Amino acid sequence: EPLNTFSRLLLHNAKQIPNRPAFREKYLGIWQITTWRENLNQVQAFACGLSTLGFEKGMHLAVIGDNRPRLYQAILAAQTLGGVPVPLYQDAAAREMIHVLTDSNIQFAVVEDQEQVDKLLEIKDEVPNLHTIIYEDPKGLSDYVQHFLHSFSQVQQSGEVFAFEHPEYFITQALEREPDEVSILLYTSGTTGKSKGVAHTHQNFIRAGRHSCTFDNLTCDDDMVAYLPMAWVGDHLFSFALALTAGLT
Repeated sequence: EPLNTFSRLLLHNAKQIPNRPAFREKYLGIWQITTWRENLNQVQAFACGLSTLGFEKGMHLAVIGDNRPRLYQAILAAQTLGGVPVPLYQDAAAREMIHVLTDSNIQFAVVEDQEQVDKLLEIKDEVPNLHTIIYEDPKGLSDYVQHFLHSFSQVQQSGEVFAFEHPEYFITQALEREPDEVSILLYTSGTTGKSKGVAHTHQNFIRAGRHSCTFDNLTCDDDMVAYLPMAWVGDHLFSFALALTAGLT
């Protein structure tokens, strides 16, 4: 099978280098490791959970927060279902987000924490199609009772039940993806007017990732620090495309 979509690359890495670290994230001073096999399992659970919430092919999913493994997993999950992730700058004020959220017709959002949830709640009335918000870090959110709010863990749990009942669903979705499908929508900086969404395909970024890996001799034995804003094209190349094409950490 040609490795020409991010979904196929994820399956490939989980099979070829299952025990190599896909992510290392420091928590309370200790590096927490997610292997490529664990990464696949977690992406599958989240993708299936998104499905149970009504996410389907062609829908757009906002991703807002700092560089966190689960936010990169949300991008992969959306891509596998044929949806389009749309990362936003996490330091933008709430009102600054309205244009991108409405312009890209966002219905689902995966955000990092209470700060980002509060921003979306502030502008939700002006983003009429946004109906589901999923947060990664539950700290401070236990008193929030909105029916459209879900924790990342909750979504994964319902996804695990769904995957158990529909064991072929995720792999079928993954293998249905085509290299010329739009894999991400990245917005321009908007310095000369309204920010514009630029549609990229799987093959576009995978080709760029392969060239970069060849040029820098990157392999699955390499580590890369993810620190650039996830909404920037550079981060999507370095922290996402390179990681999946080389299988690096």
